[in-house]
Amino acid sequence: MSKTLHLGLRVLELLAERPDGLSVTEVAAGIDVHRTVAHRLLRTLEAHHLCRRDKLKRFLPGSGLVTLAAPVERDLRALAAPVLEELADAVGATAHLVVQETDTHVRSLLVVQPQNAAVHVTFRTGQLDSIDQGSAGLAMLAALPHRTGERPEVGLARERGFAHSFGEVIPAVHGISAVVPGRRAGSLASIGVSVFQVTDETALGSAVRGAAQQLGALLRES
Repeated sequence: MSKTLHLGLRVLELLAERPDGLSVTEVAAGIDVHRTVAHRLLRTLEAHHLCRRDKLKRFLPGSGLVTLAAPVERDLRALAAPVLEELADAVGATAHLVVQETDTHVRSLLVVQPQNAAVHVTFRTGQLDSIDQGSAGLAMLAALPHRTGERPEVGLARERGFAHSFGEVIPAVHGISAVVPGRRAGSLASIGVSVFQVTDETALGSAVRGAAQQLGALLRES
């Protein structure tokens, strides 16, 4: 790997985790380099509009990241948005589209909050999680052939058509997800909801499965 590029990308990841901004000293500590190196990296990223400075001279993510991110799964996000909006409002819970990043991790690609719910779960788009933790990843694993040593929850999800987890990604929060059909291994996706309480697991699972199947049909038609 290019060490300089690696450090620059680490800076961007660090800034994404701290929307309130970071000082040069904090960035240097976060990526374990000298302050001079951190300053040079930040100035380079700033020149490309990938980070910016506020009035307190703290660095934040820059608008150039929006341009870079726009093409990422554009069609998938465009088709999924109305499906997630309908699901979120129907069940009164935050709905999310999660995609497979690697063999071991998944990333939230789209998060939609319900319009009329008094209380709902919030988390940021782009969050990276282990594929074997949380309903989104478990639903994807359930779409693959059985593997020796897999969690019992994966087998259960394979039988029911949806995965259910509790407190694995966000403490005290239930996740219910179903895989989007038609996506090949390595680029799997799932639709799910995050709720504080599950009163009817079957109904939520059915709603999530329906949304995932709807998105799958839209992808086949596109």
